[in-house]
Amino acid sequence: MTTGRREALILGAAGLAAAAAGFLAGPLLTGRSADDEALASAAFPDLQGRRRQLSEWRGRVLLVNFWATWCAPCREEIPLLVAIGDKYRPIGLEIVGIAIDNAAKVAEYAKNMAISYPIVLAEADGLDFMRRLGNGAGGLPYTVILGRQGKVAARKLGAFKGQELEATVASLVRS
Repeated sequence: MTTGRREALILGAAGLAAAAAGFLAGPLLTGRSADDEALASAAFPDLQGRRRQLSEWRGRVLLVNFWATWCAPCREEIPLLVAIGDKYRPIGLEIVGIAIDNAAKVAEYAKNMAISYPIVLAEADGLDFMRRLGNGAGGLPYTVILGRQGKVAARKLGAFKGQELEATVASLVRS
């Protein structure tokens, strides 16, 4: 083996080792978990077809709610999410609905319910994404709430009740 080729292989191996170390150590050094990173980098089309990345709302408390139009508990929870969003948006909350459904049904439902927060479409891919975020059962609704620094602060499988959601959101937006 020539000296130049040996050096190239060594440099390549060193580069791969450094990349792997960064991938593994990054969450430890930044204090962010793999779930935090997955949410920050997630991108989905909105109802107008524009690609939206959840990191757009970095610096705000972000409530990410997975739902579907065919899910009765989801439909019951949406008016609560709209009310909480309207109340706490001025002081740092953003709600993003991730619909596990088709675009036409979601658009019609969002219009009829006057949903005031952004809705993005994950369709069937959303189920796998939810599972990676800790929802092993794949049930709906599923909510993940991130604090202002982008770290997962709360998760809930099933619909929130009023006082439970109010207490969780209020403590995060005021901290």
